[in-house]
Amino acid sequence: MKKRIVLALGGNALGKDLSEQMQAVQGTASALAGLIEEGHELVITHGNGPQVGMIHQAFEAAHDTQAHSPVLPMSVCVALSQGYIGYDLQNALREELCRRGIHKNVVSLITQVRVDERDPAFNNPDKPIGSFLSPDTAHEMAKQGITVREESGRGWRRVVASPMPQEIVETDAIKALLAAGQIPIAVGGGGIPVVAHGNHLRGASAVIDKDRASAVLANDLNADMLIILTAVEKVAIHFNTPQQAWLSNLTTAQARDYMRAGEFAPGSMLPKVEAAVAFAESRPGRQALITLLEKASDGIAGRTGTVISMG
Repeated sequence: MKKRIVLALGGNALGKDLSEQMQAVQGTASALAGLIEEGHELVITHGNGPQVGMIHQAFEAAHDTQAHSPVLPMSVCVALSQGYIGYDLQNALREELCRRGIHKNVVSLITQVRVDERDPAFNNPDKPIGSFLSPDTAHEMAKQGITVREESGRGWRRVVASPMPQEIVETDAIKALLAAGQIPIAVGGGGIPVVAHGNHLRGASAVIDKDRASAVLANDLNADMLIILTAVEKVAIHFNTPQQAWLSNLTTAQARDYMRAGEFAPGSMLPKVEAAVAFAESRPGRQALITLLEKASDGIAGRTGTVISMG
């Protein structure tokens, strides 16, 4: 059955720098085009963890050497990352669709996401951005007042606030693109975080989790399925232990039990499962799928991945 799908691309689909990204989006475009060719209606979202960190660090470095160069707010860095990731992704997907004889516009939409300025996340930064740091570099950054944290035993990274998404500001524009038969790329990097002051939207110093924002968007668009793509084929419990077990199907109640038991790492799988549960519980019949990009079609057909539903 053909579905309306919000599909959230993980960092492995985008590469870690400009050259890697240009190569990675070719394979990504092929997988996405396959889903479109099957007749599914896609809205594509994506992360920006390495990219937004590189943008912010580049402008900081420029400011250190040239005083007139500005240090950009995090909200502007997110906007820049949306533009350059979307540019590569939409061109690669358009080219692949044309090669298959499918003539649809692919549009990257600069997307704002409203957050609550009283969100406690602003007092507890925990969203990793940028590349991994050596312990010495992390120590130096901490001395400068920059918040760093060790990420799941993988190394040190800078962390910023990650408030909960409240509203996708451009939802109506995304609906209009879908109604016109176009393919939107939206909520890049979780969306540009903004707080509302009357009619004015002011950028916030934060990065929104792209999976949580994608779940909000999927609900607003009345999507049939939320697909969260990551570096593993299925979700596991007791991950990286002799008792590791891969999960094919989860009810939202089971997922909540595993979350309470601390089965999912806060910096990686936990927000994905939280977003999947939030979408699956938003309306009866909705499903979320967590899997690899190249397994997305098989996952939709129920042959692999972890499917989360109300049960």
